[in-house]
Amino acid sequence: MKEGPNIALAGSLIGDPARANMLLALMSGKALTASELAREAGITVQTASFHLAKLTDAEFIQPRKQGRHRYFNLAEDVAVILEQLIGLAASRGHTRTRTGPNDLALRKARICYDHLAGESGVQLFDFLKTQGLICGPDEDLQISNSGTDFFNSFEIDLDAMYRSKRPTCKACLDWSARRSHLAGWLGAALLQKFFQLGWARRLDNSRIIQFSPSGEQKFQALLDVPKRN
Repeated sequence: MKEGPNIALAGSLIGDPARANMLLALMSGKALTASELAREAGITVQTASFHLAKLTDAEFIQPRKQGRHRYFNLAEDVAVILEQLIGLAASRGHTRTRTGPNDLALRKARICYDHLAGESGVQLFDFLKTQGLICGPDEDLQISNSGTDFFNSFEIDLDAMYRSKRPTCKACLDWSARRSHLAGWLGAALLQKFFQLGWARRLDNSRIIQFSPSGEQKFQALLDVPKRN
């Protein structure tokens, strides 16, 4: 096909092993320098700069300068696609390492760009949908009136959300559970609230989100609200 989106170009940008490793490192949601990304990819900083220029030109990543350092963030829509590609690779058995204890922790709760993923993320999404706090098809989720009351009571600043240019709430296909978890502004705000409440923390140099014993109890209690009629 000679017209329409160039999926071959997009695929080639992700398909290069070095670029794939750098993109996956940015799935942590952290801004990383060229040196840090070079280490993740196992290449020199000079080679990394070449790859980063290509990804920046394609708007797959977003550079920003702070002081003497230049950092790179992953574009949110690219993070969503990468999560789905991870799921596709996992479903076809295309894995690079043996499974181990960390894989179980990643499947339970992890950060996906800046929101909660894994089994806990899917649980949260199911709760919000079942309770009618968010409604509509996954591709066009909206916050309901009861959802507005709930999020306000949970001290989520919805006014800030509506002022943001970011999508309010949207479904993101979870690679391990093969079901949706919550992304968008609301998904990020909820994860930050869990951090602020001390329910969970992110392990250093990892995508794993670890709930404390009391935090896990409070999280599960939140999801154990009787279903609305």
